[in-house]
Amino acid sequence: MQRFAFELRGLRQEAGGPTYRVMAQRAGYSVATLSRAAAGEQLPSLEVALAYVRACGADAAEWERRWRAASEEVAAGSEPGDDAQAPYRGLARYEPADADVFFGRDALVAQLAERVHTHRLVALVGASGSGKSSLLRAGLIPHLQNEESPDRRPVAVRILTPGRRPISSHSAAVTAAPGPGDTVVVVDQLEELFTLCADPGERAAFLELLMTAVQPERKLRVVVAVRADFFARCAELPELAAVLREATLLVGPMIPAELRQAIVKPAVAAGLIVERELTSKLIADVSERPGGLPLMSHALLETWRRRKGRVLTLAGYRAAGGVDGALAGTAEDLYTRLSTDQAVCAQRILLRLITPGQGVPDTQRPADREELDDGSPGVREILERLVKARLVTVDGETVHLAHEALIAAWPRLRNWVDGARERLQLHRQLTAAARAWEALDRDPGALYRGARLASRFHEAGCPAGGQESRKCL
Repeated sequence: MQRFAFELRGLRQEAGGPTYRVMAQRAGYSVATLSRAAAGEQLPSLEVALAYVRACGADAAEWERRWRAASEEVAAGSEPGDDAQAPYRGLARYEPADADVFFGRDALVAQLAERVHTHRLVALVGASGSGKSSLLRAGLIPHLQNEESPDRRPVAVRILTPGRRPISSHSAAVTAAPGPGDTVVVVDQLEELFTLCADPGERAAFLELLMTAVQPERKLRVVVAVRADFFARCAELPELAAVLREATLLVGPMIPAELRQAIVKPAVAAGLIVERELTSKLIADVSERPGGLPLMSHALLETWRRRKGRVLTLAGYRAAGGVDGALAGTAEDLYTRLSTDQAVCAQRILLRLITPGQGVPDTQRPADREELDDGSPGVREILERLVKARLVTVDGETVHLAHEALIAAWPRLRNWVDGARERLQLHRQLTAAARAWEALDRDPGALYRGARLASRFHEAGCPAGGQESRKCL
């Protein structure tokens, strides 16, 4: 219930923060009813939830799926309970509704906001784990929405990730909303254009669409966040490279003073105390460590679970495994409690959520629930256990790794990926080919046949054809 309410509050923030009075006029429900829907004390009815969503201008079908998933969880008693009160988000990114517990990035948020006001297309570049998504969602978006000057405040803010079909899915989002100001479009994880989108034409068309933001009459401003190891790919479109040459902001590791704020201030906001020794140890463990923020956040969450009264202690941090061991410990604790068949299922699910790198680090790969559920018994139960452990997240019908940091931090998963790298690469190629076949109305000429098909399975050491080949992949 609390998670669904949290998502509703985040939706309202993304819609520009309309008042409940305005939403009531749009939805046909009272202010009190809509307010209770997002309070988290009980799950609202489907009708109220969809009215709330429509008042925010969001997709009712998507939110109906979310409501039904939440309803099933409530019925099964699978809510995370006390964790909903945690002042730290673990591997999860911070959302606009988390602005009150997002600390340590004030200077960078201000710099990014200024870039947005002086340039129509801005790139935020940083390593995986540098906090780009949280910076955009819990930092930049609330900052823009709370600008005092109407001239600097956007008329609307939209946020998206490219996915497999960026043009098909998001072309409507890259348009200006009616009103006197500009619309800000935030494109998180731009690297998905290169890791998920297999159609070069669609990729180029999406980049060209983003380029329209430089035309003042379009009343658009675009902010893209991209992993540093994929930033060079943006130069594939020379016009885009020319624009970003003057409008790129690099996200580096937090300095000690910023880390101190990120550690202490969320606890203070929740009425908690952090031992000085713990703060000093965390700063020493994370300072100048690329990609260390999600590991720190997860270690803090595990330390919070081991708190003594209102105090987060160094002893609790060490018991959790510290920055280097907390995440691996959480994953191992879950894995070792599974039966043999369940462990195989968990391994298959997690590997489907990773794209093996070719010359770049491995990346996460969102997957549809339908792809993960191959009919094997217990898939839904294992997926739910992974969600409750905060190792994966579910957004509607799409499943994600909670963070790419899991790949490097959990030795068992890293070994799985290394041992199955060729098979995983083959699976991704076949998946892209299958989607291309579907896009071509299942043209028989687009299918793998004969020696070409057999060679694909031989490359991965799989039997060619039948159910056994599917299990191998």
